[in-house]
Amino acid sequence: MSVERIFDNTEVAFALKSDSELERAYFLFKMISIEPLVRIGTAATNFAIKAHLPVEGLIRATVFDHFCGGVSENDCLPVINKMYEKGVSSVLDFSVEGKESEKEFDNARDVVLKIMEFSKELKAIPIAVFKPTGFGRFYLYEKIGKGETLTSAEQEEWNKVIGRYDAVCKKAKDYNIAVLIDAEESWMQDAADALVTDMMKKYNTEKPVVYNTLQMYRHDRMDFLRKEHDKAKKEGYKLGYKIVRGAYMEKENERAEEKGYPTPICASKLATDENFNDCLNYILEHLEDISLFAGTHNEESSYILMDLMKQKGLKHNDSRVWFGQLYGMSDHISFNLSNLGYNVAKYIPFGPVKDVMPYLIRRAEENTSVAGQTGRELNLLSKEKKRRKTL
Repeated sequence: MSVERIFDNTEVAFALKSDSELERAYFLFKMISIEPLVRIGTAATNFAIKAHLPVEGLIRATVFDHFCGGVSENDCLPVINKMYEKGVSSVLDFSVEGKESEKEFDNARDVVLKIMEFSKELKAIPIAVFKPTGFGRFYLYEKIGKGETLTSAEQEEWNKVIGRYDAVCKKAKDYNIAVLIDAEESWMQDAADALVTDMMKKYNTEKPVVYNTLQMYRHDRMDFLRKEHDKAKKEGYKLGYKIVRGAYMEKENERAEEKGYPTPICASKLATDENFNDCLNYILEHLEDISLFAGTHNEESSYILMDLMKQKGLKHNDSRVWFGQLYGMSDHISFNLSNLGYNVAKYIPFGPVKDVMPYLIRRAEENTSVAGQTGRELNLLSKEKKRRKTL
């Protein structure tokens, strides 16, 4: 690999962390690394919140403040500004999950529109994001994906979903910012994909504004990408893709087994990694048509992307290529990349503490299940603590 191996530099990685924040991060990852503790902690937290026990203060001071920017957009500003001083942009992610009413869907749309107003003023927020099920019921996406006919009431409801997408994508184009639309479970994704493609046709006429998400633990996504590329070339619009490995593996495999269909998930971690890296390669080969947001905490994939950019003679800050990580994780990737001038953005979840808990619990469980991820975080934090002691 011809690019410099940069991710061990803890001085750059943790420059924004005070000694006490460094200690808190070490403590949290130590807790997350103990699987039974995560299970017990998750159950206890869920119980405490449902029983209205006064635990919000404790959650806020520990896991919430580490993985979230705040309870509101304004609350996130100190984090946004601090990171931008180091060249890392922010993607404000309203991480309230599992809502079902029209009022809540309208509220989610309004929050995204408000964030876009923010980004008009702040260069630090060049990208917006939303989840398909933040804008409409899972059941509707699933029913449309199966090709079933909607009732007239459901069709009316779906038209409102389309309206929410359209309002956000239009504003993104008007304000010249990107909007990333997340991917979710495979059995609702076909309807979301079709809707995002419609938005791309409408708004990606000059350059990518609307980005879909490809979960590369699905073995069918490279075929999907090639077909979408052919369609876009024929019809004259640009593509934008956020690529990730994926977050619903256990759920996907269990459902496939239960319902007796072949799992959409790659057979192994290696196959997923190869799929992800093939996708990087494909997009970099076709940058004139497709822009990339590489959402990854994987060091090797990050080095591969850096190397591909170098081979193709691209500038580090080429506007068609972004790296992305989650706030509170993989600072050694984000800040070392931004230090060399690459485009980097951190997803910053925010929202009321109790509403964001499902997101935080998923984070803790994911960190426990991803082999090596938590250990790597702990090693780097430990290295930085030692480095500071010798100063």
